[in-house]
Amino acid sequence: MQFDLTRTISLGIINALEPFLGEKLKIKWPNDIYFGDKKLGGILIENVLQGSQIKNSVVGIGLNINQEVFPLELPGAVSLKQILHRDYDLKFILSEICKNIEAVYLSLKSGRYDAIRNSYKERLYRLNEKKYYRSGERVFEGRITGVTDEGLLLMDTDGGERKYNLKEIEFLNN
Repeated sequence: MQFDLTRTISLGIINALEPFLGEKLKIKWPNDIYFGDKKLGGILIENVLQGSQIKNSVVGIGLNINQEVFPLELPGAVSLKQILHRDYDLKFILSEICKNIEAVYLSLKSGRYDAIRNSYKERLYRLNEKKYYRSGERVFEGRITGVTDEGLLLMDTDGGERKYNLKEIEFLNN
């Protein structure tokens, strides 16, 4: 499934950076990398389909590594340097990310979907935490419980379990 590629890339990045940053490193559904409540980076994937199969993909990864200051309009951004107070060799970081993405991708190719899906779920930002969200004009309290195989966000709300697609839900700072 297409979303398994997003899971694979996200996990590869998390696995590469976790030795530096530890357990505060999370995946904000669907494809952002967070440290605590701050955005460290994001992923953009463009797939070319042939029928229902992915023919090829272009993956873009943006990570804040050695930035010291961000514009005022980006108050939620953070860099590796701001967190750990030192510069990092970009080639080394890139090498670690590529190596880790390849390892997860080989698991994907070998059909280990459940392991990848479970690992992605375990690393979700706000997993099982009651927080506030917005869907359309409605603000509500909910708890992220997982992600469907197709990539929809699963959430427990006062109205029961709901599924959200991209652009249907906004994470509120609370």
